[in-house]
Amino acid sequence: MEMVRPKTVAILSPGDMGHSVGAVLRGGGLRVVTCLAGRSDRTRALAAAAGIEDLPDLEALVSESDVVLSIVAPAAAEGLAERLAAALRATGASPLVADCNAIAPQTVRRLGARIGAAGGRFVDVGIIGNPPRPGAAGPRFYASGPEADRLVELNAHGLDVRALEGEVGRASALKMCYAALTKGLTALATELLVAGRAMGLETPLRAELQFSQDALLQWMARMLPTMPPKARRWVGEMEEIAATFEALGMTPRILRGAADLYRWVAVTRLGGEVPEARTAGRTLEEVTAALAAELNGPAPAPG
Repeated sequence: MEMVRPKTVAILSPGDMGHSVGAVLRGGGLRVVTCLAGRSDRTRALAAAAGIEDLPDLEALVSESDVVLSIVAPAAAEGLAERLAAALRATGASPLVADCNAIAPQTVRRLGARIGAAGGRFVDVGIIGNPPRPGAAGPRFYASGPEADRLVELNAHGLDVRALEGEVGRASALKMCYAALTKGLTALATELLVAGRAMGLETPLRAELQFSQDALLQWMARMLPTMPPKARRWVGEMEEIAATFEALGMTPRILRGAADLYRWVAVTRLGGEVPEARTAGRTLEEVTAALAAELNGPAPAPG
């Protein structure tokens, strides 16, 4: 199969992950574009810092792009796919549209069919890892579907794209299973540590964890302080994982509980911060104390 040779890649949207990916691709010699209509001042600032070019609308974006990377919150993935499909129909353009969102396999297959019906080419992508940073290994972009090999060309421009065999949905399924561990465990750790603090057991609980689960405690110390500003986005991701498991005949309740936990964290003071401007909650102890201080009655009802 002949590889696509991209010159212009679109990022929708250049948020925490998107603007970092855009910066890598620009450093790798590509033109990187977006459409910032209706986006926040923060997103505009991130795009500007990464040198991403703003186009006036999605019609211009799909017409000028070889590849479109959809990197949005899970709840926004379907709406963006609908708008992209409308732009494809209006222009007759046929870029490679890569859905890189944390959504269930059944969701991504539906979106792929919508893009294909509008004349676009489609690839399913699951991103595993943190946003790329200078001097650090970037995330892995697992890709599946008939067009997966075409996305691998972006490896020559700084990304780590790994094609999986099989149909659209396999990359998203891999992401769902992996995130069930990392973000599901982060939710569980948050709940048990906040509960221990609230019941006056923080010191003996930490001592026992250090004695019998030290590697896990160190993992908590790395993961939990970075979580609150992301909690709002993780609600939808937990719901998509729950839907993935439910479609297999397993219980969705474990990950729906994680969604409830993140829904609560999102409305706390720590949850209102943004990753690049943190003022509190920099350590495990600070996060635990701040969240415990905001306990005021029963847990929020599921959304």
